[in-house]
Amino acid sequence: MARIYLSPPHMNPVDRELLLDAFDSNWVAPLGPHVDAFEGEVAAAVGVAHAAALSSGTAALHLALEILGVGAGDEVWVATLTFAATANAVSYTGATPVFIDSETTSWNIDAALVAEELAAAARRARLPKAIIAVDLYGQCADYDALRAACAPHGVPLIEDAAEALGATYRGRPAGSLGDMAVLSFNGNKIITASAGGMLVSQDAGWIARARFLATQARDPAPHYQHSHIGHNYRLSNLLAAVGRGQLQHLHERVAARRANFNDYRARLGDIDGVEFMPLASWGEPNHWLTCLLLDPDKIDATPDDVRRHLAADDIEARPLWKPMHQQPVFSGCRVHGGAVADRLFATGLCLPSGSALTGEQRERVVARVREALAAAPA
Repeated sequence: MARIYLSPPHMNPVDRELLLDAFDSNWVAPLGPHVDAFEGEVAAAVGVAHAAALSSGTAALHLALEILGVGAGDEVWVATLTFAATANAVSYTGATPVFIDSETTSWNIDAALVAEELAAAARRARLPKAIIAVDLYGQCADYDALRAACAPHGVPLIEDAAEALGATYRGRPAGSLGDMAVLSFNGNKIITASAGGMLVSQDAGWIARARFLATQARDPAPHYQHSHIGHNYRLSNLLAAVGRGQLQHLHERVAARRANFNDYRARLGDIDGVEFMPLASWGEPNHWLTCLLLDPDKIDATPDDVRRHLAADDIEARPLWKPMHQQPVFSGCRVHGGAVADRLFATGLCLPSGSALTGEQRERVVARVREALAAAPA
């Protein structure tokens, strides 16, 4: 049987047509008409005024922090339950990440804990330079509560929506909820350009600054002159063309992944001790990945037992993100809380969730999960 991947690309003919259009036009280097169009289309899709197409979501995070003036000696508070890129970008600036635990409603950064710790930091006159919230597995964090916590202290809020394009929070699109937001078009995301990312904001000056820094910070001169350190972070016109084709099918991709989630929950949710990622009342996730938890008090099989049983049938599954405060590279960093993220990592598993996943493939996954749970030692 063919391998079932966790979240493979889902390509379509229009992607190829636009890619060939870019190729035939000879606009193959960074920048070009498809980059300009992609920026405008993504900005419209997420309800913001301005967007800069970049080489990755990580590049977008790095630029967002640079634009805010983050540097050595600063702290940036980051959701601990996330992919390493979120915290790595803080380190690129010379600042120090400080990790904040999850809450159980959405598994995202705990806004109440953020508010509590900001009040304590203000008393110490040691506020963070920025806070990065992550829309985990395609579900938005509680941005009204986060903004209410940040606003009295003047702390900027960056939305890492790399996993959440197509999700909403109280009717507002993911990507429009922070002072700046980051999107990703990596190969495993809900839409892909093979690679790439986007920095979006309502602030025209910030996005203009991002474009300047992303193109090696070249001064306006006929020769190559540089008064600032820049980066080679702009997106290829070829990849932007692919991204434009993918964006046309975003709503279909979200619907397909929602169908995955609903089907898995219907077929596995009756098992005592199996719990799916909760759906917060404040929005609609894009269901980028379907994630479940196994209660060790009710189920003898561990998530790794299930993962290995699936792998034996050539099915890819993955643990939840290992919290950043558990990562060796960040072992010296502070963490506020951590027990919730620790429990989620210890008991969680991501199931195959691609938007081209068939009913027959889902049935195969479900059967192997049930086998793994039944085969666990008593």
